[in-house]
Amino acid sequence: MKNGHCMDVFACALDQVGLCEMRHTWERTGGSLVNHEAFKGGVQGDVFVQSLMKIFEKDAEGNLRMGYNARVEVKTSREYKVSGCVGSVASAGVKAPQVGEVEIGIGGTSVWSIGALNPNTTVSFFFEITNTEQMADNRQLYLQIITQYTHPSGQTRLRVTTQAINQTSTEKGLDAMSQGFDQEAAAVLTARLISHRARTEEAFDVMRWLDRMLIRLCGKFGAYKKDVASTFNLPAHFSIFPQFIFHLRRSQFLQVFNSSPDETIIFRQELNKQNVSQSLVMIQPTLICYSLAGPPCPVLLDNTSIAPDRILLIDAFFWVTIWTGETIAAWRNQGYHEMPGYENVKQLIGEPTADLKELIGDRFPVPRLIITDQHKSQARFLLAKLNPAVTQANQSTGYGAQANELVYTDDVSLQVFLDHLAKLAVQGT
Repeated sequence: MKNGHCMDVFACALDQVGLCEMRHTWERTGGSLVNHEAFKGGVQGDVFVQSLMKIFEKDAEGNLRMGYNARVEVKTSREYKVSGCVGSVASAGVKAPQVGEVEIGIGGTSVWSIGALNPNTTVSFFFEITNTEQMADNRQLYLQIITQYTHPSGQTRLRVTTQAINQTSTEKGLDAMSQGFDQEAAAVLTARLISHRARTEEAFDVMRWLDRMLIRLCGKFGAYKKDVASTFNLPAHFSIFPQFIFHLRRSQFLQVFNSSPDETIIFRQELNKQNVSQSLVMIQPTLICYSLAGPPCPVLLDNTSIAPDRILLIDAFFWVTIWTGETIAAWRNQGYHEMPGYENVKQLIGEPTADLKELIGDRFPVPRLIITDQHKSQARFLLAKLNPAVTQANQSTGYGAQANELVYTDDVSLQVFLDHLAKLAVQGT
Protein backbone atom coordinates (compact mmCIF):
# COMPACT_ATOMS: atom_id res chain seq x y z
CA MET A 1 0.00 0.00 0.00
CA LYS A 2 2.84 2.42 0.79
CA ASN A 3 4.37 1.79 -2.64
CA GLY A 4 1.06 2.16 -4.45
CA HIS A 5 0.92 -1.45 -5.59
CA CYS A 6 -2.30 -3.13 -6.68
CA MET A 7 -3.03 -6.85 -6.44
CA ASP A 8 -5.49 -8.59 -8.78
CA VAL A 9 -6.59 -12.12 -7.95
CA PHE A 10 -7.82 -14.55 -10.62
CA ALA A 11 -8.80 -17.90 -9.13
CA CYS A 12 -9.88 -20.96 -11.09
CA ALA A 13 -10.91 -24.00 -9.06
CA LEU A 14 -13.93 -26.16 -8.31
CA ASP A 15 -13.13 -25.96 -4.60
CA GLN A 16 -12.65 -22.99 -2.28
CA VAL A 17 -9.22 -21.38 -2.53
CA GLY A 18 -9.27 -19.20 0.59
CA LEU A 19 -10.34 -15.89 -0.94
CA CYS A 20 -12.08 -14.94 2.31
CA GLU A 21 -8.79 -15.13 4.21
CA MET A 22 -6.87 -13.24 1.49
CA ARG A 23 -9.41 -10.44 1.04
CA HIS A 24 -7.18 -7.68 2.42
CA THR A 25 -4.73 -8.10 -0.45
CA TRP A 26 -7.13 -6.63 -3.01
CA GLU A 27 -9.56 -4.79 -0.75
CA ARG A 28 -6.84 -2.46 0.53
CA THR A 29 -5.11 -2.04 -2.83
CA GLY A 30 -8.06 -1.48 -5.18
CA GLY A 31 -7.48 -4.74 -7.02
CA SER A 32 -9.87 -6.94 -8.98
CA LEU A 33 -11.21 -10.34 -8.04
CA VAL A 34 -12.43 -13.05 -10.43
CA ASN A 35 -13.26 -16.62 -9.52
CA HIS A 36 -14.66 -19.30 -11.83
CA GLU A 37 -14.78 -23.06 -11.98
CA ALA A 38 -13.37 -23.42 -15.51
CA PHE A 39 -10.35 -21.76 -17.12
CA LYS A 40 -11.96 -21.57 -20.56
CA GLY A 41 -15.55 -22.23 -21.50
CA GLY A 42 -17.76 -24.33 -19.30
CA VAL A 43 -21.51 -24.60 -18.88
CA GLN A 44 -21.77 -21.09 -17.43
CA GLY A 45 -19.75 -19.15 -19.97
CA ASP A 46 -16.19 -18.09 -20.60
CA VAL A 47 -15.89 -15.97 -17.45
CA PHE A 48 -12.22 -16.40 -16.55
CA VAL A 49 -10.51 -15.64 -19.87
CA GLN A 50 -12.91 -12.88 -20.94
CA SER A 51 -12.53 -11.10 -17.60
CA LEU A 52 -8.74 -11.39 -17.82
CA MET A 53 -8.72 -9.88 -21.30
CA LYS A 54 -10.89 -6.95 -20.23
CA ILE A 55 -8.18 -5.76 -17.83
CA PHE A 56 -5.90 -5.10 -20.80
CA GLU A 57 -8.44 -3.21 -22.90
CA LYS A 58 -7.14 0.15 -24.15
CA ASP A 59 -8.77 3.48 -24.88
CA ALA A 60 -8.72 5.41 -28.15
CA GLU A 61 -5.23 6.73 -27.38
CA GLY A 62 -3.79 3.26 -26.79
CA ASN A 63 -3.55 3.55 -22.99
CA LEU A 64 -4.86 1.08 -20.48
CA ARG A 65 -8.19 2.15 -19.00
CA MET A 66 -6.99 2.60 -15.43
CA GLY A 67 -5.09 4.84 -13.06
CA TYR A 68 -2.41 4.01 -10.50
CA ASN A 69 -1.36 5.02 -7.00
CA ALA A 70 -4.43 7.13 -6.36
CA ARG A 71 -4.90 9.36 -3.33
CA VAL A 72 -8.33 10.70 -2.30
CA GLU A 73 -8.75 13.55 0.19
CA VAL A 74 -12.04 14.84 1.61
CA LYS A 75 -12.55 18.37 2.94
CA THR A 76 -15.74 19.61 4.57
CA SER A 77 -17.11 22.78 6.10
CA ARG A 78 -17.14 23.02 9.88
CA GLU A 79 -20.79 21.97 10.28
CA TYR A 80 -20.10 18.29 9.60
CA LYS A 81 -17.21 15.82 9.51
CA VAL A 82 -16.27 12.68 7.59
CA SER A 83 -16.75 9.44 9.53
CA GLY A 84 -15.07 7.08 7.11
CA CYS A 85 -15.07 5.38 3.75
CA VAL A 86 -16.38 2.02 2.56
CA GLY A 87 -14.67 0.65 -0.52
CA SER A 88 -11.40 -0.78 -1.84
CA VAL A 89 -9.25 1.78 -0.04
CA ALA A 90 -6.58 1.95 2.65
CA SER A 91 -6.20 4.62 5.30
CA ALA A 92 -3.39 7.13 4.79
CA GLY A 93 -3.52 8.01 8.50
CA VAL A 94 -3.92 11.75 8.01
CA LYS A 95 -5.62 13.44 10.96
CA ALA A 96 -7.44 16.67 10.20
CA PRO A 97 -10.13 18.88 11.78
CA GLN A 98 -12.74 17.45 9.39
CA VAL A 99 -12.30 13.88 10.73
CA GLY A 100 -15.24 12.74 12.87
CA GLU A 101 -15.11 10.80 16.11
CA VAL A 102 -17.56 8.13 14.91
CA GLU A 103 -15.88 5.68 12.53
CA ILE A 104 -17.82 4.02 9.71
CA GLY A 105 -15.84 1.72 7.47
CA ILE A 106 -12.22 2.84 7.26
CA GLY A 107 -12.20 6.01 9.35
CA GLY A 108 -9.92 8.11 11.51
CA THR A 109 -8.43 9.86 8.48
CA SER A 110 -9.31 12.39 5.80
CA VAL A 111 -7.07 10.83 3.13
CA TRP A 112 -7.27 7.36 1.60
CA SER A 113 -5.05 5.56 -0.91
CA ILE A 114 -6.22 3.35 -3.78
CA GLY A 115 -3.70 1.22 -5.64
CA ALA A 116 -5.63 1.23 -8.94
CA LEU A 117 -8.66 2.92 -10.47
CA ASN A 118 -10.87 2.00 -13.41
CA PRO A 119 -13.71 3.96 -15.07
CA ASN A 120 -16.31 2.34 -12.78
CA THR A 121 -14.44 2.57 -9.46
CA THR A 122 -16.71 4.01 -6.77
CA VAL A 123 -16.20 4.55 -3.03
CA SER A 124 -18.71 5.63 -0.37
CA PHE A 125 -18.12 8.35 2.19
CA PHE A 126 -20.15 8.72 5.37
CA PHE A 127 -20.49 11.91 7.41
CA GLU A 128 -21.78 13.06 10.78
CA ILE A 129 -23.35 16.37 11.78
CA THR A 130 -21.24 18.11 14.43
CA ASN A 131 -22.81 21.57 14.60
CA THR A 132 -26.55 21.47 15.32
CA GLU A 133 -26.97 25.20 15.92
CA GLN A 134 -29.65 26.88 13.85
CA MET A 135 -28.34 28.72 10.82
CA ALA A 136 -29.91 30.80 8.10
CA ASP A 137 -31.75 28.89 5.41
CA ASN A 138 -29.75 30.47 2.62
CA ARG A 139 -26.42 29.28 4.01
CA GLN A 140 -24.55 26.61 2.04
CA LEU A 141 -22.24 23.90 3.27
CA TYR A 142 -19.47 22.62 1.06
CA LEU A 143 -17.83 19.30 0.28
CA GLN A 144 -14.60 18.95 -1.65
CA ILE A 145 -13.07 15.70 -2.92
CA ILE A 146 -9.50 15.84 -4.25
CA THR A 147 -8.35 12.85 -6.28
CA GLN A 148 -4.79 12.47 -7.56
CA TYR A 149 -3.50 9.52 -9.59
CA THR A 150 -0.94 8.50 -12.18
CA HIS A 151 -2.26 8.00 -15.71
CA PRO A 152 -0.91 5.07 -17.80
CA SER A 153 0.81 7.65 -20.02
CA GLY A 154 2.95 8.65 -17.04
CA GLN A 155 1.16 11.91 -16.29
CA THR A 156 0.06 12.81 -12.78
CA ARG A 157 -3.54 13.98 -12.89
CA LEU A 158 -5.48 15.91 -10.27
CA ARG A 159 -9.25 16.13 -10.15
CA VAL A 160 -11.05 18.40 -7.68
CA THR A 161 -14.80 18.09 -7.17
CA THR A 162 -16.51 20.79 -5.08
CA GLN A 163 -20.17 20.58 -4.16
CA ALA A 164 -22.41 23.09 -2.40
CA ILE A 165 -25.08 21.70 -0.06
CA ASN A 166 -28.07 23.84 0.86
CA GLN A 167 -28.79 24.27 4.56
CA THR A 168 -32.47 24.00 5.53
CA SER A 169 -33.84 24.48 9.02
CA THR A 170 -36.44 22.19 10.54
CA GLU A 171 -38.77 25.18 10.88
CA LYS A 172 -39.61 24.83 7.19
CA GLY A 173 -40.68 21.23 7.73
CA LEU A 174 -39.37 17.86 6.66
CA ASP A 175 -40.60 18.29 3.08
CA ALA A 176 -38.01 20.98 2.42
CA MET A 177 -35.27 18.85 3.98
CA SER A 178 -36.11 15.76 1.94
CA GLN A 179 -36.16 17.32 -1.53
CA GLY A 180 -32.55 16.31 -2.19
CA PHE A 181 -33.04 12.68 -1.20
CA ASP A 182 -31.72 10.29 -3.88
CA GLN A 183 -33.35 6.95 -3.14
CA GLU A 184 -31.17 4.99 -5.56
CA ALA A 185 -27.93 6.31 -4.10
CA ALA A 186 -29.35 5.85 -0.59
CA ALA A 187 -30.16 2.21 -1.32
CA VAL A 188 -26.60 1.54 -2.50
CA LEU A 189 -25.07 3.35 0.49
CA THR A 190 -27.30 1.36 2.84
CA ALA A 191 -26.32 -1.89 1.13
CA ARG A 192 -22.61 -1.11 1.44
CA LEU A 193 -22.97 -0.12 5.07
CA ILE A 194 -24.79 -3.29 6.13
CA SER A 195 -22.47 -5.40 3.98
CA HIS A 196 -19.52 -3.92 5.86
CA ARG A 197 -21.21 -4.42 9.24
CA ALA A 198 -22.17 -8.02 8.42
CA ARG A 199 -18.48 -8.98 8.39
CA THR A 200 -18.14 -8.41 12.12
CA GLU A 201 -21.73 -8.56 13.40
CA GLU A 202 -24.43 -11.20 13.47
CA ALA A 203 -26.72 -11.14 10.44
CA PHE A 204 -29.78 -11.01 12.71
CA ASP A 205 -28.54 -7.83 14.41
CA VAL A 206 -27.76 -6.19 11.07
CA MET A 207 -31.19 -7.14 9.72
CA ARG A 208 -32.90 -5.75 12.81
CA TRP A 209 -30.99 -2.46 12.46
CA LEU A 210 -32.01 -2.27 8.79
CA ASP A 211 -35.68 -2.82 9.62
CA ARG A 212 -35.68 -0.21 12.37
CA MET A 213 -33.96 2.32 10.11
CA LEU A 214 -36.61 1.82 7.42
CA ILE A 215 -39.49 2.09 9.91
CA ARG A 216 -38.08 5.33 11.34
CA LEU A 217 -37.56 6.76 7.85
CA CYS A 218 -41.12 5.97 6.78
CA GLY A 219 -42.56 7.23 10.05
CA LYS A 220 -40.65 10.50 9.73
CA PHE A 221 -41.24 11.36 6.06
CA GLY A 222 -44.49 9.51 5.29
CA ALA A 223 -47.94 11.11 5.30
CA TYR A 224 -50.55 9.31 7.39
CA LYS A 225 -53.10 9.47 10.16
CA LYS A 226 -51.80 8.02 13.38
CA ASP A 227 -52.63 4.30 13.79
CA VAL A 228 -54.44 4.14 10.41
CA ALA A 229 -52.26 2.09 8.07
CA SER A 230 -54.55 2.57 5.05
CA THR A 231 -53.72 6.30 5.01
CA PHE A 232 -49.95 5.79 4.82
CA ASN A 233 -48.26 7.28 1.77
CA LEU A 234 -44.64 8.12 0.89
CA PRO A 235 -43.54 11.10 -1.25
CA ALA A 236 -42.46 10.33 -4.80
CA HIS A 237 -38.75 10.67 -3.98
CA PHE A 238 -39.11 8.01 -1.26
CA SER A 239 -41.60 5.71 -2.99
CA ILE A 240 -39.33 2.89 -4.21
CA PHE A 241 -36.78 2.99 -1.38
CA PRO A 242 -38.72 0.35 0.68
CA GLN A 243 -38.77 -1.86 -2.41
CA PHE A 244 -34.98 -1.69 -2.65
CA ILE A 245 -34.71 -2.62 1.04
CA PHE A 246 -37.06 -5.58 0.51
CA HIS A 247 -34.81 -7.03 -2.19
CA LEU A 248 -31.70 -6.13 -0.17
CA ARG A 249 -32.97 -8.21 2.75
CA ARG A 250 -33.30 -11.20 0.40
CA SER A 251 -30.01 -10.63 -1.43
CA GLN A 252 -26.77 -12.60 -1.25
CA PHE A 253 -25.20 -9.76 0.77
CA LEU A 254 -27.24 -10.69 3.85
CA GLN A 255 -28.57 -14.18 3.10
CA VAL A 256 -25.30 -16.12 3.03
CA PHE A 257 -26.69 -19.57 3.87
CA ASN A 258 -26.45 -20.83 0.28
CA SER A 259 -23.06 -19.23 -0.46
CA SER A 260 -19.54 -20.23 0.48
CA PRO A 261 -17.28 -17.70 2.27
CA ASP A 262 -15.37 -17.14 -0.97
CA GLU A 263 -18.56 -16.40 -2.91
CA THR A 264 -19.79 -14.00 -0.24
CA ILE A 265 -16.49 -12.09 -0.39
CA ILE A 266 -16.83 -11.78 -4.18
CA PHE A 267 -20.37 -10.45 -3.91
CA ARG A 268 -19.49 -7.84 -1.28
CA GLN A 269 -16.28 -6.85 -3.06
CA GLU A 270 -18.11 -5.93 -6.26
CA LEU A 271 -20.89 -4.14 -4.36
CA ASN A 272 -18.24 -1.86 -2.84
CA LYS A 273 -16.51 -1.14 -6.17
CA GLN A 274 -19.19 -0.72 -8.85
CA ASN A 275 -21.14 2.44 -9.62
CA VAL A 276 -24.71 3.11 -8.49
CA SER A 277 -26.48 1.66 -11.54
CA GLN A 278 -24.50 -1.59 -11.45
CA SER A 279 -24.90 -1.88 -7.67
CA LEU A 280 -28.67 -1.48 -8.00
CA VAL A 281 -28.72 -4.41 -10.43
CA MET A 282 -27.03 -6.52 -7.75
CA ILE A 283 -29.67 -5.51 -5.21
CA GLN A 284 -32.73 -5.61 -7.45
CA PRO A 285 -32.12 -7.42 -10.76
CA THR A 286 -33.75 -6.27 -13.99
CA LEU A 287 -36.24 -8.51 -15.81
CA ILE A 288 -37.03 -8.15 -19.53
CA CYS A 289 -39.86 -10.02 -21.24
CA TYR A 290 -39.89 -11.25 -24.86
CA SER A 291 -43.12 -12.49 -26.46
CA LEU A 292 -45.02 -12.55 -29.74
CA ALA A 293 -47.54 -10.10 -28.29
CA GLY A 294 -45.22 -7.10 -28.61
CA PRO A 295 -41.67 -5.74 -28.46
CA PRO A 296 -39.32 -6.54 -25.54
CA CYS A 297 -40.25 -4.65 -22.39
CA PRO A 298 -39.31 -4.56 -18.69
CA VAL A 299 -41.69 -6.42 -16.38
CA LEU A 300 -42.10 -6.70 -12.64
CA LEU A 301 -39.52 -8.74 -10.76
CA ASP A 302 -42.35 -11.00 -9.71
CA ASN A 303 -43.36 -14.60 -10.32
CA THR A 304 -46.60 -13.32 -11.84
CA SER A 305 -44.43 -12.28 -14.82
CA ILE A 306 -43.82 -15.94 -15.65
CA ALA A 307 -45.81 -17.40 -18.54
CA PRO A 308 -45.22 -20.40 -20.84
CA ASP A 309 -45.36 -18.21 -23.98
CA ARG A 310 -42.59 -15.85 -22.82
CA ILE A 311 -38.82 -15.63 -22.75
CA LEU A 312 -37.39 -13.81 -19.73
CA LEU A 313 -33.95 -12.24 -19.46
CA ILE A 314 -32.89 -11.51 -15.88
CA ASP A 315 -29.73 -9.55 -15.15
CA ALA A 316 -28.43 -10.06 -11.59
CA PHE A 317 -24.95 -8.65 -12.41
CA PHE A 318 -23.04 -11.76 -11.26
CA TRP A 319 -25.06 -13.98 -13.56
CA VAL A 320 -27.45 -13.44 -16.45
CA THR A 321 -30.22 -15.96 -17.07
CA ILE A 322 -32.19 -16.51 -20.28
CA TRP A 323 -35.34 -18.41 -19.28
CA THR A 324 -37.63 -19.90 -21.94
CA GLY A 325 -41.27 -20.78 -21.25
CA GLU A 326 -42.35 -24.35 -21.91
CA THR A 327 -44.50 -23.44 -24.95
CA ILE A 328 -41.69 -21.61 -26.76
CA ALA A 329 -39.19 -24.28 -25.68
CA ALA A 330 -41.43 -26.91 -27.31
CA TRP A 331 -41.53 -24.88 -30.54
CA ARG A 332 -37.74 -24.62 -30.50
CA ASN A 333 -37.23 -28.33 -29.80
CA GLN A 334 -39.51 -29.22 -32.71
CA GLY A 335 -37.58 -26.89 -35.02
CA TYR A 336 -40.39 -24.45 -35.79
CA HIS A 337 -37.93 -21.54 -35.84
CA GLU A 338 -36.12 -23.13 -38.81
CA MET A 339 -39.26 -23.63 -40.88
CA PRO A 340 -40.52 -21.21 -43.56
CA GLY A 341 -43.35 -19.02 -42.32
CA TYR A 342 -42.15 -18.99 -38.70
CA GLU A 343 -39.67 -16.13 -38.98
CA ASN A 344 -41.35 -14.40 -36.04
CA VAL A 345 -40.54 -17.36 -33.79
CA LYS A 346 -36.92 -17.33 -34.97
CA GLN A 347 -36.66 -13.62 -34.23
CA LEU A 348 -38.23 -14.12 -30.79
CA ILE A 349 -35.72 -16.82 -29.85
CA GLY A 350 -32.74 -14.83 -31.12
CA GLU A 351 -33.58 -11.46 -29.55
CA PRO A 352 -32.51 -12.24 -25.94
CA THR A 353 -29.07 -13.45 -27.07
CA ALA A 354 -28.52 -10.32 -29.16
CA ASP A 355 -29.57 -8.04 -26.29
CA LEU A 356 -27.38 -9.98 -23.89
CA LYS A 357 -24.20 -9.07 -25.77
CA GLU A 358 -25.04 -5.37 -25.55
CA LEU A 359 -26.08 -5.65 -21.91
CA ILE A 360 -22.78 -7.09 -20.64
CA GLY A 361 -20.44 -5.64 -23.25
CA ASP A 362 -18.54 -3.34 -20.86
CA ARG A 363 -19.11 -5.22 -17.63
CA PHE A 364 -16.24 -6.41 -15.47
CA PRO A 365 -16.04 -9.09 -14.30
CA VAL A 366 -17.91 -10.91 -17.04
CA PRO A 367 -21.10 -12.44 -15.60
CA ARG A 368 -21.96 -16.10 -15.76
CA LEU A 369 -24.43 -17.05 -18.47
CA ILE A 370 -27.23 -19.46 -17.63
CA ILE A 371 -29.59 -20.66 -20.36
CA THR A 372 -32.53 -22.72 -19.12
CA ASP A 373 -36.14 -23.67 -19.78
CA GLN A 374 -39.19 -23.60 -17.58
CA HIS A 375 -39.27 -26.38 -14.95
CA LYS A 376 -35.58 -27.20 -15.53
CA SER A 377 -33.13 -27.31 -12.61
CA GLN A 378 -31.26 -24.16 -13.68
CA ALA A 379 -34.53 -22.20 -13.58
CA ARG A 380 -33.90 -21.76 -9.85
CA PHE A 381 -31.54 -18.88 -10.69
CA LEU A 382 -34.59 -16.96 -11.92
CA LEU A 383 -37.07 -18.09 -9.29
CA ALA A 384 -34.74 -17.26 -6.41
CA LYS A 385 -34.72 -13.57 -7.39
CA LEU A 386 -38.44 -13.11 -7.99
CA ASN A 387 -40.86 -11.62 -5.53
CA PRO A 388 -42.96 -14.61 -4.28
CA ALA A 389 -46.36 -13.04 -4.92
CA VAL A 390 -47.94 -16.43 -5.68
CA THR A 391 -46.98 -19.22 -3.29
CA GLN A 392 -48.46 -22.38 -1.86
CA ALA A 393 -50.06 -20.23 0.84
CA ASN A 394 -52.25 -18.17 -1.54
CA GLN A 395 -52.54 -20.33 -4.65
CA SER A 396 -56.32 -20.58 -4.34
CA THR A 397 -56.69 -16.80 -4.69
CA GLY A 398 -54.23 -15.94 -7.43
CA TYR A 399 -52.68 -19.01 -9.04
CA GLY A 400 -53.63 -20.39 -12.41
CA ALA A 401 -52.15 -23.63 -13.72
CA GLN A 402 -51.36 -22.08 -17.10
CA ALA A 403 -50.26 -18.68 -15.84
CA ASN A 404 -47.72 -18.25 -13.07
CA GLU A 405 -44.97 -20.35 -11.60
CA LEU A 406 -45.90 -21.43 -8.08
CA VAL A 407 -43.06 -20.79 -5.61
CA TYR A 408 -42.88 -22.91 -2.49
CA THR A 409 -41.48 -20.61 0.16
CA ASP A 410 -42.16 -19.16 3.59
CA ASP A 411 -40.81 -15.74 2.60
CA VAL A 412 -43.28 -12.89 2.58
CA SER A 413 -44.11 -11.09 -0.65
CA LEU A 414 -43.36 -7.46 -1.38
CA GLN A 415 -46.97 -6.47 -0.79
CA VAL A 416 -47.08 -8.15 2.62
CA PHE A 417 -43.77 -6.47 3.49
CA LEU A 418 -45.09 -3.02 2.52
CA ASP A 419 -48.38 -3.54 4.37
CA HIS A 420 -46.56 -4.50 7.55
CA LEU A 421 -44.15 -1.59 7.13
CA ALA A 422 -47.09 0.84 6.88
CA LYS A 423 -48.67 -0.67 9.99
CA LEU A 424 -45.50 -0.12 12.03
CA ALA A 425 -44.72 3.33 10.59
CA VAL A 426 -48.11 4.84 11.49
CA GLN A 427 -47.75 3.83 15.13
CA GLY A 428 -45.34 6.73 15.62
CA THR A 429 -43.01 4.78 17.93
